[in-house]
Amino acid sequence: MSTPRRPAHPDQPGTRATITPEQREDLAERLRERVYVTFATLAVTLTLMAHAHGLGAGTAAASLTITAVGTVAAAWLAELISHLAAHGGFPDRHHLAAMTRTSAGALVTLVFPLLALAIAGLGWWEVTTALRVGVGVLIATLVLIAWLGIRRTKLPWPARILALGVLAALAVGVVGLKLLAHG
Repeated sequence: MSTPRRPAHPDQPGTRATITPEQREDLAERLRERVYVTFATLAVTLTLMAHAHGLGAGTAAASLTITAVGTVAAAWLAELISHLAAHGGFPDRHHLAAMTRTSAGALVTLVFPLLALAIAGLGWWEVTTALRVGVGVLIATLVLIAWLGIRRTKLPWPARILALGVLAALAVGVVGLKLLAHG
């Protein structure tokens, strides 16, 4: 019995799954939005964990939701303003819809932390447990996004692992700065 062949990398010439430059840019924008929202949500989750005594699941969920929606709204507005500055006018309907889909799609990062808080709201977990689960999921999300970026490089494997380590160290620095801001 033979093992199935792994599909060719989508960027290799001659494959049916070749990614167009537009698709690359769309992917980059979606991942960038998710990174922003994930970092913001992670910082707030860690801050909530530090002040979890007496914190209700609903209050924590509201804080996370407000943070994520605010971050998405700010990113969308920044995209609109930069489009105005670069193109001298508002985006057409197609570009506006794409901007909105990209920004709103980043809210998917909230799903598991909010599910964990819902479980805490039902009394099955403590709020601190739900927040810890949320932190774990958010960190895993950042690792996955970084890996998606690193795996597409043409670097040899040792360099990819080193790059992933450098990205992890930078991410820890970013989270540290956000924690300083949130007290």
